[in-house]
Parts: sequence; structure tokens; C-alpha cells
Amino acid sequence: MKIITINILFKLNYWTQRRDLLVEGLKAENPDIIALQEVSLTEDTAAWIAEQLNIPYIYKAVPQDVNNSDLPFGLAILSRFPITKTAALNLEHQGRIAQYAQVQLNDNTSVVICNGHYFWHPGSHKKRNQQIKLMLDWLAEFGEEVPVISVGDFNGTPDTSGIKLIKEKYRSAYEVYHGSEPEYTCPTLLGQDKLSWMKRLKYFWRRLIFDRSWKPWKGTLDYIFINQRLQVRECRVILNQPAANNRYLYPSDHFGIVADLEIVDSSIFLFHAETRRRRERLRGIIMLEIRVEL
Repeated sequence: MKIITINILFKLNYWTQRRDLLVEGLKAENPDIIALQEVSLTEDTAAWIAEQLNIPYIYKAVPQDVNNSDLPFGLAILSRFPITKTAALNLEHQGRIAQYAQVQLNDNTSVVICNGHYFWHPGSHKKRNQQIKLMLDWLAEFGEEVPVISVGDFNGTPDTSGIKLIKEKYRSAYEVYHGSEPEYTCPTLLGQDKLSWMKRLKYFWRRLIFDRSWKPWKGTLDYIFINQRLQVRECRVILNQPAANNRYLYPSDHFGIVADLEIVDSSIFLFHAETRRRRERLRGIIMLEIRVEL
């Protein structure tokens, strides 16, 4: 099962030029499931992408319907497998939302895909932490025996408290496969040649204030997180190359992440889960004995 996450940027300034790059890159991966953030609501970019890729099932979540927000972008999950259950979650800050779709694979196994776009603020922030906790509690309705994937633009680098919080329960597919997170997934050079001197100055001062650096910021904000029912065959950064004739034209202002995942056999999973529980019980007994002796 191959899944992709990508923030496609809702602004339509360069959409007609970059959309072909985006679809070309997605087609090359032949994914089973695509999670999109910043889907334009005016252009319905999710429907257009699904049509180009001949993907039959779409679940789009719109902030207006979830929390009465006027955000001009939403989320979408595109799937080649039937979607059997959907839900959306109000993340309570900045009009942000998350969505999940339960999909039925060819062997009748169900997998839950959660897609979210979280609180924007440089560095750690308690409101992003609250949103991630809301998402984790929301997905807890599915038992640990259900394969769950949580993806999206988390707007937090690996060192931030929110990402550390989600890693207490889920594993990053990229980190599992490579041993560390990507160098960066955002930003690309998209549109940088068109920036006015006023905007360049604004971004320069923002870097000085938030990053305490004059160098352009780069960081990893995009992730594919998986629970213990899944293992990683492969995981890569994709959609990270500009057009052949324009170094400032990219598919988006974010790179994408693709992961080829495999469901762990239920008997093996149950064996390892029971082993972990026994280990935790034994650790608890040892700690109790140590306290008693002290």
C-alpha cells in the first residue's frame, strides 16, 4: 500500500503552470492513497487531481462545514480503495481541521488514514500541542489492532514539542526507514523570483526575530506517522525537483513524502503486543520492589 502526503498550496498564482509537474510526479509513484492539504475550495484542486490520476474515491473536508471557519482551503483524501467511513475534527485554533477515512483494501483489511493541517507558528506552541492531542484522542476510538496512519502538514519541525508528543504513540515512516527525518520538506523556491523587495525585507526580519538567523529558513514540517500494525518497505521525499526550464517552478511550496507500507500479520502483532505488555508489567514489578527496598 503506497501513500503520499503533500501540501499543494491553495494559492492559484502559479497553479496552471505547476499542476502538470504535480500530476506528473504523482503519476510516477502510482500511489494507492493521496492525502492533500491546502486544497483550493474555489478551484476544487482535489477533484482535478483525482480526475487526472483516475482515482475513484474522494473525501474532502471543508473548514466551513466543520467549524464555520472562512479558511479558503481544505483537506482531501484520494483513494483507489473504497472508503467505508469518514469523519472530520475541529482542531479549535486558526480554523484548522483534521479528517480521517477508513478504507477497505483488496483483502478486506481496513486501514484508517488521518490527514491534518495543524497550527502555524515558528517553533513549539501549546496550541499545536493541543491540536495533536485532540487528534490522538480522536483516533483512540480505533483499537491498537487497527492499522492507523496519521499524515499531513504538522507545521512543526522534529525538535518541537508537538512532534515529540505524537512520536510517543506513532512512528515516523521516514525516520523508521532512514534513521532520521529529512533535511527539510519546506519551502521550495516556488515563486521566489517574483518576490517584491518589500516582501523580501519582511521575510528577512521574520527570520531574524523567529529564527535568529539571516539565512533563509528550511525545515521538515510534513510527516507520515504509523502505528505498530504497519511496517515500512520504503519511504522517500518526492516532488522535490523544479521544472526543467525554470528553477523557480515547483509542484508546490512543500515537498511530498511517499511511503510503501505493509500491514503486520495480526498473529505476529498480537504476539509482540503481549510481549510488550509483559515487559511493562515486569518493569513495574521491579520498580515497586526497588521502592520497597529503599
